[in-house]
Amino acid sequence: MWHNFSPNCRSLLLFAGSRATECIDEISSYYSYLRRYFPTLFELPFEAEPGSRSLLEALTIVRRLDRGELGKLPVSAPVDFVPPAWRKFLLRADGSLDRRAWEIALGFALRDALRSGNIYLPESRRHVSFRNLVYDERQWAQERSDAYKQLSLFPEADTVMTKLFQEFDLVARQLDEGLRQNPFVTLRDGELHLKRPDALEVPERIHRLRQTIETRLARIRIEDLLRDVDERCGFTQAFRPLPGYESRLENLYPTLLAAITAHATNLGLAAMAQSAEGITLEGLQEVSRWYLREATLKASNTALINYHHQSTLSGVWGSGTVSSSDGQRFGIQKHSLLASFYPRYFGYYDRAVSVYTHISDQFSVFGTRVISCAPREALYVLDGLLENDSVLRLREHSTDTHGYIEDLFGLCYLLGYSFMPRIRDLADQQLYRIDRDAVYPNLAGIFRGGVDVDLIPEQWDQLVRVAASLKNRVCPAHVVVQRLANSSPSDRLAKALTMLGRVVKTIYILKYFNEEDLRNRVQLQLNRGEHRHSLARWIFFADQGEFRTGDYQEIVNKASCLSLVSNAILVWNTLQIARIVETLRQAGTHITDEDLAHVSPLLHRHVIPNGTYHFSRAIEGDNLS
Repeated sequence: MWHNFSPNCRSLLLFAGSRATECIDEISSYYSYLRRYFPTLFELPFEAEPGSRSLLEALTIVRRLDRGELGKLPVSAPVDFVPPAWRKFLLRADGSLDRRAWEIALGFALRDALRSGNIYLPESRRHVSFRNLVYDERQWAQERSDAYKQLSLFPEADTVMTKLFQEFDLVARQLDEGLRQNPFVTLRDGELHLKRPDALEVPERIHRLRQTIETRLARIRIEDLLRDVDERCGFTQAFRPLPGYESRLENLYPTLLAAITAHATNLGLAAMAQSAEGITLEGLQEVSRWYLREATLKASNTALINYHHQSTLSGVWGSGTVSSSDGQRFGIQKHSLLASFYPRYFGYYDRAVSVYTHISDQFSVFGTRVISCAPREALYVLDGLLENDSVLRLREHSTDTHGYIEDLFGLCYLLGYSFMPRIRDLADQQLYRIDRDAVYPNLAGIFRGGVDVDLIPEQWDQLVRVAASLKNRVCPAHVVVQRLANSSPSDRLAKALTMLGRVVKTIYILKYFNEEDLRNRVQLQLNRGEHRHSLARWIFFADQGEFRTGDYQEIVNKASCLSLVSNAILVWNTLQIARIVETLRQAGTHITDEDLAHVSPLLHRHVIPNGTYHFSRAIEGDNLS
């Protein structure tokens, strides 16, 4: 329900006092709507960490009000959770408290406390105490030794800090000594300024190579492509029905391909039944219900990724150790708890959701998640990396600005990933000094903050405990990241993670200023993600590329099938590009692997996703029953 406020109204929820006057009336107008949910919400059996007891006291009062045990809101009711900008609206002229403002403030305070973990539900799988999200004391005592080995981390925090200090000093001195000759960044009036954008420059010969390859790709219908790829790698074998179910469909295999295509193109089952010869709506519904679920879709995708990884040409684009993630926004026509306003692309009245995907340097999509557009994408970066079950062995990961927070630098360091985001307004980023005695003459003015480095050794074992819990999938990564990012200032573990993140972030940005190869690697990988977005728009064509359902599971199925079809197109294109390149080379055309690495295997204009489908041409398989 939190997403139903207008953007101006939601800005107040960030507690910006200057906007309170213009938004308080609008927020109050939602009170009758919120009252449909508040009684049920407030009756949940919340418990609180020390320091948040006043929220429990407030919940007790509102429960008594709802049950009629209190006639009005007591003047003694706790108000410490009410934003300062709201206080003048809270107190009425007669000295009583305005219940609407107080109760709405309580609702949002409760939301924020749940996110930070200060308030929790003991029986919940997500909103539990932070202690229940990670290894408990007994488990950690058993896992500690193996965890340090698994994560390749030193048990001695002093050794870790020495290595960080040495790395920081090395990159800072390299930038300091080479600043005058640096082609990317310069220092003016004590501030860093970029000399040029960090966008990747693509030579004209690569544009010509792309065009040559694209014109030689034969046009193919989507159903024929899926069948051809399946005959090579058998990705449909992963679609096993739920235990105890036996299909009576005579054309199970064509119906499965039709169901996948119906979801991936956004056509829907009813429209697909009308557009495909020999396919019935009942059959599509049966297959979607019994065969298309998270486990089978993920296993099928893994089969495609692994097959593509073994192909000769895939190594031209990368080794499968680099990845990136980004969200792609899709409009949604129906009400959904995930939907939120996204004025930048959808105006102030239309809602959208984000399909957050992880893509490797070989262009394969190995992670798909449907999320709200409201929270930062950075919360979901680790989910795709840690839930990867393919042969990809990921070591470096890039995002755009929306996919980074300082805490994520720290967690990636602990988990063995090099986090390499492309950050907007890079020269304005706050950099941190970790050694007050070190002198860098040309960089003296760029370090605007300090780091409490003593916190990192103090909390080192607990930091590794969190990382090991994430690595072994004890809890969802986005829940832990959100809890740590939203924790109270007194939380020393969260603060230690922030300090570690600031150190790693500063080292990375100093490297980014100084190393052209690093900048090119980041931009190249993010460009691969943009190519995938373009392919997704091409395939997800129906209903103008908008979700027409608000059902979460149906949205997830569509997004997962879209990733599946993307990977199938990747496999087919890779095989065709290998054939085309070999023909061109035999004809005397000089094509280097370095140039070929800039040609996307996600070219898609030759793939026909619409029209009348002929799945009946698919060979019947007996491996799906």
